[in-house]
Amino acid sequence: QVPRAPSQPLGSSESRRFTNKHSKKALKASLTLGILLGMFFVAWLPFFVTNVAQAVCGCVPAGFFDVLTWLGYCNSTMNPIIYPLFMRDFKRAMGRFLPCCRRPAGPRPSAVSLSVRNSPSGPRAGPSLRNGL
Repeated sequence: QVPRAPSQPLGSSESRRFTNKHSKKALKASLTLGILLGMFFVAWLPFFVTNVAQAVCGCVPAGFFDVLTWLGYCNSTMNPIIYPLFMRDFKRAMGRFLPCCRRPAGPRPSAVSLSVRNSPSGPRAGPSLRNGL
């Protein structure tokens, strides 16, 4: 048995929340990756198998080969649909670039108010910036 460091209690609710949050993120990431890889294999594996069969025996009709090629191309069109469905960060990033996906912007706080709000001691009473200059 390996002794535990006494730095953090074993049943801490904060550590459980941290673990649950990260395990949910990992589960969602693995689900997204599984869907993307699954779709890739479903779309491209028949093409590659047929391509090898065509090289070996030359028995694949041209029309069938074209259909399998286009099936692989359809996989590329599905990626921009799958990413926003499963990834919130991707959705936000695309919203910045696509005018159809933008949300109405409210008033943005200035950099000074953000730094005061995020400081550890909070807003302080004191001379304003205008009085200091």
